[in-house]
Amino acid sequence: MPIHVIYDSAEAPDHSGASVLELELWPHQSMTGTGFAWMIGATFAMLCIPMVGLIGTAVLWGVLPFCLGALALLWFGLQRSWRDRDILEHLVLTPEAARLERRDPDGTTRDWQANPYWVRVERHEKVGPVEDYLTLEGGPRAVEIGAFLTPAERRGLERRILRALGRVTG
Repeated sequence: MPIHVIYDSAEAPDHSGASVLELELWPHQSMTGTGFAWMIGATFAMLCIPMVGLIGTAVLWGVLPFCLGALALLWFGLQRSWRDRDILEHLVLTPEAARLERRDPDGTTRDWQANPYWVRVERHEKVGPVEDYLTLEGGPRAVEIGAFLTPAERRGLERRILRALGRVTG
């Protein structure tokens, strides 16, 4: 599940910390390291099947670079996909501040902070190809949250944040 609830005061009201809601969000990553190894191995095996008939001929040396190139492109594509999904969003809501920190795939960190009494959660029905686009407004700028989530997950995230804001603003 790409949403990890670190703390929600609705679920554990006896918590002595100051936070009302603390979440971590990240893109869904279905392929594990083992899956990656199996995919590369299976592709290599499938590429080797037609090569068996070419062993000992000059044609093998003409076809081999293209097969290895296809395998290298698959390897590069899967590695790039993993690197592009290395995003982490950390939302902390306290009575004093609402803070969203986003770590991008290249390692840069972007922060947003606002007074929780002025924070609005806006869900836009359709923004281009994206359904249920979710933004937090009320600080120096509007920021998107959970852009990599499915529409149903974004609606659930919206409800959870709205409930937490309701507990803060009382």
